[in-house]
Amino acid sequence: MENQTQEPTPILQIAWTRFAQMDAYSTKRTKNHLRFRRWLGALSIIATLLAIITTLFPSDNPSLISVVFKFLLIMTPILSSGLAVYGSKFLSSGDWLVTRAGAEEILKEIYTYRTVLKNSRTRNIWLEQRLAEIQRSVFRGLNGELTIPPYQGYLPPHFKQDDPYSDAGFHDLAGDEYFQYRLESQLGWHVSKVNKFQRERVRLQVFIIISGVLGSILAVVLPIWTALAASFTAVLLGWQELRNLDSVVRNYSKVVMELTLLYDHWKNLRPHEKTPSEFYKMVRSTEDILWSQNVEYIKAMQEALKEADLEEEASLVNRVIKEARESDRRLKKNMQDAVYEVTSDALRETEETLTETFEAALATLAEEASSEIVQAELAAMKEAIQEFAENAFQSLSSSLKEIAEEYKDVDVSENTPRDVLNNLLSRYPKTSEVKG
Repeated sequence: MENQTQEPTPILQIAWTRFAQMDAYSTKRTKNHLRFRRWLGALSIIATLLAIITTLFPSDNPSLISVVFKFLLIMTPILSSGLAVYGSKFLSSGDWLVTRAGAEEILKEIYTYRTVLKNSRTRNIWLEQRLAEIQRSVFRGLNGELTIPPYQGYLPPHFKQDDPYSDAGFHDLAGDEYFQYRLESQLGWHVSKVNKFQRERVRLQVFIIISGVLGSILAVVLPIWTALAASFTAVLLGWQELRNLDSVVRNYSKVVMELTLLYDHWKNLRPHEKTPSEFYKMVRSTEDILWSQNVEYIKAMQEALKEADLEEEASLVNRVIKEARESDRRLKKNMQDAVYEVTSDALRETEETLTETFEAALATLAEEASSEIVQAELAAMKEAIQEFAENAFQSLSSSLKEIAEEYKDVDVSENTPRDVLNNLLSRYPKTSEVKG
């Protein structure tokens, strides 16, 4: 087209440069933020998995693999805490949302400059003033820290020379050109995006349902693995909250509907009906719709960012580790209490049996005692019984000490081999108590 050969004005080059600078920075920071949140969520799942795996190794005979897993279990909360500190310092301000707002506002003014104001003699001054206002607004939004690197690429940044529908960016636009480069392009982009977000939302919901069902099954079949399913569910819910997909899909759907109405209206106009008035009306309506959508999107993302606490996500890893250790400690204490109760019952029963035997013998001998010989025999029997009781008690104590010495290095837990537990219990004195 003829207009595409006109010489670009310096202010338009400056405007595209500022847009490209903020757009590139926002895109990069957004990717870094999402990548960081994925890692934080993955660490919470890894911590749960490591906590479960370490409980499967016998603690009385640690192997190299078990030592490695325990080391990784220790390092996981340390790494997650470090990431949380980094994220709180460098990724919690939402600076990419501020620069995204600045970039979109500059883009809106660029298209206004090239359409509605194309016949205005003061449009260069107007655009310069608007760029200054937008840059000051971004500066305030970044808390006075303007650390955006310079842009080194082509201008406009998204122009594709081989694509006839791509906007070269520097010439004034007529009605059909604006319709093609801006309205039609943005309509197609939003249609693609809203369907992409919808697929992501459905996937997340399906994964959350599967994780919940799997957790219920594992609670019956393999209770120890239930924590892993719960960890997956927590991470997926956190990611769903961060992405705020429900709000985004509704927002983009509204834009698609409004742009479709403008698209249909312009397409329905005959050539002589495409007057400057209709053209400017289309430009104002399109830019207002796109800017309103951008504002709503940024507000939704800021709310999601406030609700998604980095420290809380990092503490999930520590809570998983702590709960695993508490569970293991409770299990070991219960096993120790069971062994102590068995030993105490055996000692009490032995003591009661010996006492009853001794008293019965004394009663019988007292009834039959009628001479000094019987009295002497009674004394001898008493001494023999006492000696028997002392020897039996010493033998029992010695046997318990041997058992304690032999199994002092054995960690009695749910991971203790069955044959070791059976051997340990078989060594304890048998009682006459009816079982069951």
